[in-house]
Amino acid sequence: MTSFEPDDGHDKEFMSTLAKGLAVLSAFGKQRPSMTLSDAAAVAKLSRATARRVLRTLAQLGYVTQDGRLFSLTPRVLELGFAYLSGQDWIDRALPMMKEVSELLGESCSGSILQGNEIVYVARVNARRIMSTALAVGSRLPAFYTSLGRAQLGYLDDAEIWRRLRSSRIEAHTPYTITDMQALFDRVRADREQGFSIVDEELERGLRSIAVAVLDRTGQAVGALNLSAHSTRTTRNEMREKFLPELKVIAQRISHARPK
Repeated sequence: MTSFEPDDGHDKEFMSTLAKGLAVLSAFGKQRPSMTLSDAAAVAKLSRATARRVLRTLAQLGYVTQDGRLFSLTPRVLELGFAYLSGQDWIDRALPMMKEVSELLGESCSGSILQGNEIVYVARVNARRIMSTALAVGSRLPAFYTSLGRAQLGYLDDAEIWRRLRSSRIEAHTPYTITDMQALFDRVRADREQGFSIVDEELERGLRSIAVAVLDRTGQAVGALNLSAHSTRTTRNEMREKFLPELKVIAQRISHARPK
């Protein structure tokens, strides 16, 4: 779960009450669509008294509803996400092109932003084929083990990449996962140099993907686009030859269309 504590713990303008409210909101999810007061306190690492005040406040504001002992989110929380997405004009520009390339190649096409050590899906066009990975807008995955993440991480400076690496949970998701920190750093840097990232069965067996960064007018990454496929359908070379040119076209069109 995302941390809502200040990095140094000495920011006098840091609002701990707001942070506690956000911690409770973020505690809800697919695994915990409803929680009791005790559940919320435990997950958000708050006292029961604090969790009670937070939940009562959220309920009065319309973000949480209560049914007996259980609390759950209301549709109003979507307003927070929509407010962000409405400010990301590149997503709207990308979606029609993402749909076209997905239909052309018969594979899923996704867009994401980088948030800390994770990527957050902000656009998703599913292929008609059934994939074992069920992803939707709002889904999060570890940035260092996804092509979408590595494509964006490469635009950070070396010190920041290392900072995020050291604060990440390094684990073997499959036998092919890179778990050596220096190797991960080198991979991110190499992907930046070549202009794309391929992650081959590192996060999930059978899942292969290729991604490129979406840049603003200053050359900074604001997001990334990828195409993913089952490893039995597409080789790495085919991804470079067929998928990469299509992704580059979309990314270039988005970047050139962004306002100054």
